[in-house]
Amino acid sequence: MLGLMKNVRTKNSHPSFVACIDNSGYLASLELHKIYRVIPDEDAAQDGDLRVVDESGEDYLYSADRFISIDVSKSLERAILRVS
Repeated sequence: MLGLMKNVRTKNSHPSFVACIDNSGYLASLELHKIYRVIPDEDAAQDGDLRVVDESGEDYLYSADRFISIDVSKSLERAILRVS
């Protein structure tokens, strides 16, 4: 989990993205295997959480172990940001 948080935090200069690997307890808010945008939040990261823009279109804190950090191409990044 520490590697994930470090990886997300080092990308503060541009948007970072994660894929959901565990949506148990949050079936309406998180879709399994979907890509989500991460909003940098140092305090949340220190607590083992990520601030993620979820299905509601708002950002909420979720446990970082529900996600894996991913790299996306510039064209996919633009498409995701255009929608969000």
